[in-house]
Amino acid sequence: MSEHASTSFNALGRLLRYARGYRRRISFATTCSVLNKLFDVMPEILIGIAIDVVVRQQDSFVAKAGIVDPKWQMVLLAVLTLAIWMGESLFEYLHLVTWRNLAQDLQHAMRLDAYEHVQRLDLAYFEDRSTGNLVSILNDDVNQLERFLNGGANSLIQVVTTLVAVGGVFFAVSPFIASMAFTPIPIIVIGAFYFQRRAQPLYAEVRNRVGMLAARLSGNISGITTIKSFATEEFEAEGVRQESQAYVAANRKAIAISSAFIPIIRMAILAGFLATFLVGGWMTLSGDLNVGAYGVLVFLTQRLLWPLTSLAETVDLFERAMASSRRILDLIEVPVRIRDRADAMTPTKVDGHIQYQGVNFSYGENQPVLHDITLDIPTSSTVAFVGQTGSGKSTLIKLLLRFYAPTGGSILLDGQPIEQLQLDSLRRQIGLVSQDVFLFHGSVRENIAYGSPGASFEQIQAAADAAEASEFINDLPQGFDTLVGERGQKLSGGQRQRLSIARALLKDPPVLILDEATSAVDNETEAAIQRSLLRISHTRTTVIIAHRLSTIVHADTIHVVDKGRIVESGKHAELLEHNGIYASLWKVQTGAGAENS
Repeated sequence: MSEHASTSFNALGRLLRYARGYRRRISFATTCSVLNKLFDVMPEILIGIAIDVVVRQQDSFVAKAGIVDPKWQMVLLAVLTLAIWMGESLFEYLHLVTWRNLAQDLQHAMRLDAYEHVQRLDLAYFEDRSTGNLVSILNDDVNQLERFLNGGANSLIQVVTTLVAVGGVFFAVSPFIASMAFTPIPIIVIGAFYFQRRAQPLYAEVRNRVGMLAARLSGNISGITTIKSFATEEFEAEGVRQESQAYVAANRKAIAISSAFIPIIRMAILAGFLATFLVGGWMTLSGDLNVGAYGVLVFLTQRLLWPLTSLAETVDLFERAMASSRRILDLIEVPVRIRDRADAMTPTKVDGHIQYQGVNFSYGENQPVLHDITLDIPTSSTVAFVGQTGSGKSTLIKLLLRFYAPTGGSILLDGQPIEQLQLDSLRRQIGLVSQDVFLFHGSVRENIAYGSPGASFEQIQAAADAAEASEFINDLPQGFDTLVGERGQKLSGGQRQRLSIARALLKDPPVLILDEATSAVDNETEAAIQRSLLRISHTRTTVIIAHRLSTIVHADTIHVVDKGRIVESGKHAELLEHNGIYASLWKVQTGAGAENS
C-alpha cells in the first residue's frame, strides 16, 4: 500500500478510535446499509426466476420447492417481491436516518471537542497560527466530514456488499461466467487506489488553501478600518483574489484526477458486461445454461458493475473527509502544557498576597525576558510596574495568570504555588483589564456581566458606577441594552475601557490587574477612573502596569522594570529623590526636563 493510501487509512483509523462512543450506532447503520443492499439486488434474482417459471413451468426452479402450478408460482414470486420491496424501503429509511443523524451528532461532538480543546491550549500555540485557519478547521473541515458520513460511508459499504452478494450468486450459478464478469474488478480496484494515492496530497493542499483563504478574509474584515484609512482596498482585493485563485487551482488538480477515473471505470464495466452477455448467451443457446439463470446473470452484471461508477465520487468524498479529519484530530491532539495537576486544589478564600521567587522566563528559544524576579506584593496593596516597552512588565502578569509557565522560580498566591491551584479557580480570583479591550457582540449589560452570569441588574449598575461608566451608558440609545457591535466598534476607546473595568469590578476579585488600562482614555476619563480605583483598591490587591506615570503616583510601591529585571522600587517621592530611571521617565512625561534646560 502506498504511503498516501496508508495516510488516509491511518486517518480513518484515528477517526474510528475517536468515534468509539458511537460504535453501536455505526454498527446499526452499517447493518441497515448491508440489508438494504441485499434486498436491493433480490428483484433481479426474482426476475430471472420468473423467466425460468414462464419458460420451464412445471420444471422450473420454484416447482422443485413443491409448487407445481405456474400460476401459483407467479403468485409466490409476487408475494416475495412485495416483501422484498417493503424490506428494502424499511432499511433504506433506517440507514438514511441513522447515518444522517450520526453525521450530525459526530460533527457536533468533534466541533465542540475541538473548540473546547482550543480554549485550553496555551497562548504560545496561537502566536504562530491564524484565527481564520482555526475557524476553517472548526467549521469547514467538520462540515466536510459530515458530508462523507451523510452519503459516502453508506456508498462504500453498499459497494462491498454488492460485490460479495452478487459474486456469491454468480459463482453459484456459473463459476466460468463469474470469473469473466469479475475480471474488470481488479482493474477498478487498482484504479481506485491509484486515484486515491494521487488525490490524497491534492486534497490535503485543498484543505490548506481553504484555511489560508479563510485566514486572509478574517484578517481583512477585522482590519477593515485600517484598510480604509490607508486606501488599500484594491491591494487587499488582489491579495484575496490570489488566495482564492490558489484554492481554485488546487481544486482543479483534484478534479482532473477524479474526472479521469470515471471513463476508465466505465470501459472496464463494459468489458465485464459484454463477457457475461456474449458467453452466457452462447452457453444458453448450447443448452449449458438455462434461460432463467442467464437472465439472472445479465441483470446482476449491471447490478454488480454499474454501482462501481460511483466509486470515484465516493473515494473523492472519502479523501476530502480524511484530509479534513486529519486537520481536526491534529488540532484536538495538540498537547496542553499548562493544565491542572492531579493534586490541584481549589482555594476557599484568597486574600491576594502575591510573591515572585526567583522567576525567570523566555518565550520559546528566544532570549530570556525575565531574570531572577523576586518581589512581594502584600494583601490589599497597590503595586505598579513601569518601564520601557518590551521590558517584561506584561509578562509578569501573564505568568501570574498562568498563560505561560516560568522557566525558573515560582509564583505564590497566599503562600501557595500557583501551579498547585486549579486554573479556573486561580483565574476567577483575578480581574484583568488589559490595554487591548475585547467586547463581545451583544448589549452593554451582557458585556459587563460577562464572567458573572448570575449578576443582577442592580449589581451591573453598581459596577458601571464604580467604573465611572454609567453616565455615557445612560446617554446611549437603549442604555444598558444598547448593542456595542463586534469588538465594541460602536463605542469609543475610552468607553470600551470603562466597560472592561466595570466587567472586572463586577467579578469582585481579590486581585485586580490593570494592564495599561487608561491608555485609550482622555484626561477627564482618566481622572474619573483614578477616582474609582482609589475607592476600590483598599479592599483588594491591585497591580497596575502603567505608561502614564500620573496614574500610579498613589501606589504603595512602584517597581521599575528594565530589560527583564527590577532595577528600582519605592514610592513615587522616593523614586524621584533617587533620581534614576523612574525620575527620568517622570521628567520626560511632565516636561520637567525641558523646563530645567
